Amino acid sequence: MPSHSPAPLISLTWTDHVTGTKGYLVVDRLVRGVSSGGLRMRKGCTLAEVTGLAQGMTMKEALHFDADDTLARYVPLGGAKGGIDCDPRDPAAYGVLVRFLRALRPYVENVWTTGEDLGLGQDLVDRAAEEAGLVSTVQAVYPLLEDEREARRRLSDAFAVTVGGIGLDELAGGCGVAESTLAALDRAGVAHSGTRVSLQGLGTMGGATARFLSEAGLTVVAVADVKGTIANPAGLDVEALLAARDAHGAVERGALRAEDQELPGDAWLGADAEILVPAAVSYAVDAVNQASIRARWVVEAANMPVLPEAEALLVERGITVLPDVVVNSATNAWWWWTLFGDVGPDAEEAFRHIRRSMRILVDRVLERAAADGCTPRAAAHALATDRLPVMADRFGWYG
Repeated sequence: MPSHSPAPLISLTWTDHVTGTKGYLVVDRLVRGVSSGGLRMRKGCTLAEVTGLAQGMTMKEALHFDADDTLARYVPLGGAKGGIDCDPRDPAAYGVLVRFLRALRPYVENVWTTGEDLGLGQDLVDRAAEEAGLVSTVQAVYPLLEDEREARRRLSDAFAVTVGGIGLDELAGGCGVAESTLAALDRAGVAHSGTRVSLQGLGTMGGATARFLSEAGLTVVAVADVKGTIANPAGLDVEALLAARDAHGAVERGALRAEDQELPGDAWLGADAEILVPAAVSYAVDAVNQASIRARWVVEAANMPVLPEAEALLVERGITVLPDVVVNSATNAWWWWTLFGDVGPDAEEAFRHIRRSMRILVDRVLERAAADGCTPRAAAHALATDRLPVMADRFGWYG
């Protein structure tokens, strides 16, 4: 992460007075007085994790900043993140979520725009926010809008759009991950057809990524969820698996075909595939289990899924890691493109904008990596480092 500041602007720990559960908010940076970053809920979530995620959000925003684009209405924001150390399946989890948002209401109202992340769907976050007395989880950005009423209507309409039974808001991020993958394949001269994919996670990000890659002609040969790995060397029926998911992305095994195999949970790592997509949890790939990976590319659809020591070992083995700050950034960007009016509440328009923007960004990162002789992650950091001072000069460090 670029050393743009010695410490986050805001870092706080909340303790639930009912359950003792810990929650965290880190605002790494403000731009025009506002920051952006989702709220996750998982058992074991820590302040250090949330801090790293907030720094990553600063990078994602900076990577989508183009100082020369005078037509763009969306101006990237600062980076932030929230996290709650709780199992989202715990019966007490919803009450914890409501109390967290109620306690942090002044931050959500004024400086932190947030939304769904690991363990939390947008519908649940919106319901809890309303119960906590919030107008919206993105209301801090309203003063920056030209026409707040029209912008809110546009975003609401976009969230009502579905494609093949899945909401546009759930598909946007996966579209970006898939396009990042396709851009890497194209630069390497690798055909889409016949390229195999293994994914960890079939939730919002993993499910959408699987759909778009399958539609592009790739073959999904393995998918892992909380119950284990589902595999088929000839290819899984992605649409059938998506239709058989529960609210947490777990697949009902009754939907499997006779030729589909049920394997241990970590079998996705060593699948015979060119593309490996960790799309579920942070820290999924460590220095030990990375030895199982046979893929040519690891595409980080989740936030921080590959530990630094694991990435160094993968690079030594000639495996390229496409970093989270690049490939999964379309989820956040799509919200703002829609709210600010760069795209309308239309799926095809949104997908075109996402594909164009992500391909430009991935190409730029890979070109920088080739020119500097470094990893794509280091190249992304370098690009963000170049852009942050320009943003600071234009908007100030703290808004």
